[in-house]
Amino acid sequence: MQQHPESHGSRLGQSSVGKLERFNPKRTRMDTLLNNAIIATDNALRTLFAKPRASRACPTLPSEPTELDAEQKANAGALMRVNHVGEVCAQALYAAQALSTRDPVLRQQFSDASREEGDHLAWTHERLVELGARPSLLNPLWYAGAFGLGLLAGRLGDRLSLGFVMETERQVETHLASHLEQLPAGDHASRAIVAQMKDDEARHAKDAAKAGAQELPLPVKALMRASAKVMTTTARYI
Repeated sequence: MQQHPESHGSRLGQSSVGKLERFNPKRTRMDTLLNNAIIATDNALRTLFAKPRASRACPTLPSEPTELDAEQKANAGALMRVNHVGEVCAQALYAAQALSTRDPVLRQQFSDASREEGDHLAWTHERLVELGARPSLLNPLWYAGAFGLGLLAGRLGDRLSLGFVMETERQVETHLASHLEQLPAGDHASRAIVAQMKDDEARHAKDAAKAGAQELPLPVKALMRASAKVMTTTARYI
């Protein structure tokens, strides 16, 4: 019996179907969303529950030993707890904005800033341990709120997202300057950490400005300051 070879048109049709199956846009989008969800969850778990590790040495001054009485220790511990909360929020903010942007250069800038903020997270965590103080009990709440704000800022476009970073870092720099005034004069370790953090935050704000950040409206800046005040006041005690 004579066998009829498969027609060229049939083979072409099957090939086209295979390509459509392999490059299904809906499936690709679902894979991207799933991958982003995994990345976000991993970052949250590491920030909130894993011991942070710094890529840079902690900027303490070993030649100047820190000697504090009980009251000074308690005050320094409260201030460093607030600073630690700020770094938890920074991890959430940069993670959300890195996920939101489609610009690979900007995504790398967010990732680089997040890595430096990770150093701050490790330094403040280590200092809390040294002072016999604990992190804020509300860190999961702070993280979730900052992540949501980062996603919202990212949805508004890269320039506004950068503007949010710029204003956040400017306010953090001001906040750290006030902590340098409030920390005990003899707490050389905490002061060295906060001074380095302040320099890094100022640079992050300048980097955002150079990348095209758009100034935020004054009411938005005021709302950010009010929200930060609530967070820092609460974190000092809880």
